[in-house]
Amino acid sequence: QVQLVESGGGLVQAGGSLRLDCAASRNIFSYNVMGWYRQAPGKQREFVATITSVGITEYADSVKGRFTISRDNAKNTVYLQMNSLKPEDTAVYYCNLWASGNNAWGQGTQVTVSS
Repeated sequence: QVQLVESGGGLVQAGGSLRLDCAASRNIFSYNVMGWYRQAPGKQREFVATITSVGITEYADSVKGRFTISRDNAKNTVYLQMNSLKPEDTAVYYCNLWASGNNAWGQGTQVTVSS
C-alpha cells in the first residue's frame, strides 16, 4: 500500500500564497490520478484539483485561476500552488492517489487563511 505524505500547510493572510507538496512512498508505474481535496469544519470533504499521470488537470470552480496543480513523476510528488488565498479556503487539505482501482489518502495538512 502506497503512503502519501503532505507538507506545506500553515497560516497565511488573505491574498497570500502557499504551496502544498505530497510525496508518494514508491513509484506508480500505471496510469494514475493524484489530487487534492479539502474539508472545512462542519462540511463534507470536497474536490479541489486533480492531475493525471499524463498531465491532464481538473479544478473546482472555486479555485480556478488561483490554484495550480502540478506533478513531478520522477519524484512521485504532486504540488498545489495556492495564490490569492481567501478565508473560505481554510480547511484541512488531503492528498489523494488513485491507481488501478485503489485509493490512498494522506494524513491531511491544515491551511488557515486569516482575513
